[in-house]
Amino acid sequence: MQRIFEIDPWKVITHTFDQKSKRLQESMTSIGNEYMGMRGMFEEQYSGDTHKGIYLGGVWFPDKTRVGWWKNGYPEYFGKVINAVDFVSLDIKLNGQSIDLAKDKFSDFELCLDMKTGILSRKFVIQRADCQVAVTAQRFVSIAQKQLYANHLEFKNLSAQPVSLEIDSKIDADVFNEDANYDEQFWLVQAKRSDLTSGVLVAKTKPNNFGTPEFTTEMQMSHQTSLQAVPAVESEKAVVNRFIGKLMPQTDKAFEKRVIVTTSRDYATSMAMDQATQQLTDQISQKSFVELKAAQETAWAKRWEMSDVAIQGDTAAQQGIRFNLFQLFSTYYGEDARLNIGPKGFTGEKYGGATYWDTEAFAVPLYLALADPQVTHNLLEYRYKQLPGAYHNAQQQGLKGALFPMVTFNGIECHNEWEITFEEIHRNGTIAYAIFNYTRYTGDHEYETHEGFNVLTGIARFWADRVHYSKRKQCYMIHGVTGPNEYENNVNNNWYTNLLAKWVLNYTNQVVQRVDPTKLKELNLTDQERRKWHEIADNMYLPADKELGIFVQNDDYLDKDLTLVKDLPQDQLPLNQHWSWDRILRSPYIKQADVLQGIYYFIDDFTQKQKERNFDFYEPLTVHESSLSPSIHAILAADLHKEAKAVEMYQRTARLDLDNYNNDTKDGLHITSMTGSWLAIVQGFAGMRVRQGKLHFDPFIPKNWDGYRFHVNFRGRLLKVTVNKQATKIELLKGEPITIELHDRQVALTLKEAKS
Repeated sequence: MQRIFEIDPWKVITHTFDQKSKRLQESMTSIGNEYMGMRGMFEEQYSGDTHKGIYLGGVWFPDKTRVGWWKNGYPEYFGKVINAVDFVSLDIKLNGQSIDLAKDKFSDFELCLDMKTGILSRKFVIQRADCQVAVTAQRFVSIAQKQLYANHLEFKNLSAQPVSLEIDSKIDADVFNEDANYDEQFWLVQAKRSDLTSGVLVAKTKPNNFGTPEFTTEMQMSHQTSLQAVPAVESEKAVVNRFIGKLMPQTDKAFEKRVIVTTSRDYATSMAMDQATQQLTDQISQKSFVELKAAQETAWAKRWEMSDVAIQGDTAAQQGIRFNLFQLFSTYYGEDARLNIGPKGFTGEKYGGATYWDTEAFAVPLYLALADPQVTHNLLEYRYKQLPGAYHNAQQQGLKGALFPMVTFNGIECHNEWEITFEEIHRNGTIAYAIFNYTRYTGDHEYETHEGFNVLTGIARFWADRVHYSKRKQCYMIHGVTGPNEYENNVNNNWYTNLLAKWVLNYTNQVVQRVDPTKLKELNLTDQERRKWHEIADNMYLPADKELGIFVQNDDYLDKDLTLVKDLPQDQLPLNQHWSWDRILRSPYIKQADVLQGIYYFIDDFTQKQKERNFDFYEPLTVHESSLSPSIHAILAADLHKEAKAVEMYQRTARLDLDNYNNDTKDGLHITSMTGSWLAIVQGFAGMRVRQGKLHFDPFIPKNWDGYRFHVNFRGRLLKVTVNKQATKIELLKGEPITIELHDRQVALTLKEAKS
């Protein structure tokens, strides 16, 4: 655990600067607005270790894959988000020497991300023999005007002598991805132009051999300052505006940079994009920085009004949940149905910035409760539109039906590890589970019986072909898979995978009863095929051990040396940073919830005894080295009234990045797992469930908390849930009367409140 920021309920703030933790600071002060985002790198020059990263939603490149070229069915490319053209950089010189906090002596440092407003600010005082200058900077990407990046700086001369100030403001296409194969660059400059105070650069991704889209971006910078604009030297890949002036003693000057960013995703022609860029630039030129900032603050206030989770009595827990919600909504807010949620969002390049099963498994429940149902509908539509790619993926493996990708931008699998790409097929079940989850929560069967049924049928046909029948054991099995626990590869009969296959076949057969016969004809779904699905589901092998009373993770799991995590030397954790991959694969240690993930999905289908025995067996063997793991354990622990363990797991998921639990936050934040802190409170501590179309709550309060409150949307109603040591209060703030269950008691809610 490593804590480099102060505890504050609304801010990620520090007054110290440690160069060794620079990348960690950059990750944790990332900002975004779904359309674009960036790490919290400095705008001025910095010669120390840094990861400058700017990313645009939906803009990616099919990078060459290094391994697996000889394996039939292997993906042709590894899709990845690419570092965008750099529109942030400034070269700031005092008396002819660039500011560089890796070299300069400075004091009064402050770095602050205000989560209430999405504004990143920094302060420091440069101390040189010939000058002393205070610098303040504020920047944001606007959620009120998605194409806008704004940066406002102020310089105050604290010296007794004048100080010369020179600023080079750039748009620079000479950028690299840190993880790109062969040190390739991806941007080709198409056009650039500039005058003394503004500049435009148009760049296009280089051609690729895979038939995937090429993207064009246009960026136009403008400036507001009393500094004098003078001619600047430009390079082949950059446009530059230069500004100079004198800072007289005890006086200050302001400098503001605004950038409008557009991409070919939104415009059919380069002319249309150019016109839009200029129009947007003209529009924002009519507003002051104060007005732009006020619009940002108002827009974030509206988001927080609905989504905030307030915790009394534990400021660290409060900071954790707000940080996670802030970064989630900075990454995805459902305003663009073409987008999804990458595991790192706009905070780094690991995992390629692509879509994983994390969205359906962990993000959908949160967005169902905190956003308009259309947002989750958009996430489901995202997969439906990629159904042809899912059929392609299955065909690549010689299988029928649809195999949704583990990693994708366009529906085609583009991950470069075989044991994950084509063995971790459990994600196919989670795509179907998301449809079920949406239908159960909203009560709307329209999607389930139309576009969703196309998806369900494709997935069911995949499972029906992927299983095989064991004559020896007289049941259906699934061999050669990787379960959610990626610390075991190529196993036979992963319980979770088999369970989901069985459930999908049954669920799809149930939905058939509500589907119009013309849809069945369209899909050529016959009674004979459905009977086969029933047969497979009824005879699916689910490994279990009667003596232990547990479901067995896979056929050979119990043959391992089952030494508990607590008995490992602590200096060997995390395992993935100390052990060889061979040793990890042979060990019993579980990266994340596997059997317990299945129990979480269908939590009401198991007895308390079944849940407890499996939890007590598997949790002590789990190292939680996946960011997705702690929240599932927190929810199950709460369900089992293991409140201390539930709180422990909440703390881990809530502050996973803020406290750098897994020693990898420098590579970027764990965006999709950030839903876990909300899930742990709402589904864990508050015990929220949907049963037979009715909302249930069974809250408890952690011993060191004084209380907590949150909102949920449910079937056209807005509820406010407040839990403290005296009582639980549930208020209906909007919508028609509704009956809920609170602590096993039926409560009819009108626009009043329910108490326990």
